[in-house]
Amino acid sequence: MIMKQDFHYDLPEHLIAQHPLAQRDGSRLLVLPRSAEMATSHRLFADMPQILRPGDCLVMNNTKVMPARLLGVRRDSGAAVELLLLQKKSATTWEVIVRPGRRVRVGHSLDFIPGELSADVLAVLTNGNRIVRFNFNGIWETILDRAGVMPLPPYIHEQLTDPSRYQTVYARHDGSAAAPTAGLHFTMNLIELLQEMGVIIVELTLHIGLGTFRPVKHDNIQDHIMHAEYYHLSEEAADRINAGRRSGGRIIAVGTTSCRVLETLAEEDGELKAGSGWTQIYIFPGYRFKAIDGLITNFHLPESTLIMLVSALAGRERVLAAYQEAIELEYRFFSFGDAMLII
Repeated sequence: MIMKQDFHYDLPEHLIAQHPLAQRDGSRLLVLPRSAEMATSHRLFADMPQILRPGDCLVMNNTKVMPARLLGVRRDSGAAVELLLLQKKSATTWEVIVRPGRRVRVGHSLDFIPGELSADVLAVLTNGNRIVRFNFNGIWETILDRAGVMPLPPYIHEQLTDPSRYQTVYARHDGSAAAPTAGLHFTMNLIELLQEMGVIIVELTLHIGLGTFRPVKHDNIQDHIMHAEYYHLSEEAADRINAGRRSGGRIIAVGTTSCRVLETLAEEDGELKAGSGWTQIYIFPGYRFKAIDGLITNFHLPESTLIMLVSALAGRERVLAAYQEAIELEYRFFSFGDAMLII
């Protein structure tokens, strides 16, 4: 039995990064070899061209974070309400989290931008979420950009002055409620340098839901049920990754989200097939990786499914030892924090 508390560590609160660094690739990088005989090393993220090899394949998640937090009022009472967009059901309907939920019932109308954006509550789901229909004039994405704000993780208490810093520089496809944070360290200049030296850059999409912040409640982690997230890997992307592997290159996932898509779609021999759909893959120690050789990732919350995935790749004891080393050296943790390369 694998217990939740096996993935606990104590983190001083001052090491939780509250804002991004001025320079994306100026973050620190802890390099953790998968081989137990090799020691960790400490670099800068900008050193990536000196660490990777020609023929390596970096797989990046090009999802774009939506300004998914909407602040409005109930039309009948003027009471303040907040919506968090979870999943698009049609051109105008969404599944949402409502706060405070007890004040918002079926039939209520909510106003966000008077005359431009409102919503009607159509249903209450068994999990307490609502189905709402939005009423708007114009292009949905444009109106959402004006009305919504970024739903930052609950451990970030400072306001984000530049919303673009919670997006990767290669973000393209709207749909996430959180950023694929491992990718936040890349600059376009760094990507170009890597490509010039022969590193293959491939993109896929996984739209990250708020379930990524959901804690593991069961003591036995095998009882936890993962949330579902939508993914897409094109034929061209799958072909390029497969060709890279056949040529002897290492497949390195940029973030746990890219890792989950690749492991969802990989055959037993590691060959990838293109596809779209919803994944609930749950990776924890004991899992045999089929698709990836390495992972770029940030430092994750104690007892989270993300630290469990990282532990499956590098070993629980080695990961927790590396985390302790990072704490002693005062690395910055979580979404706006420093990075780790497992290779």
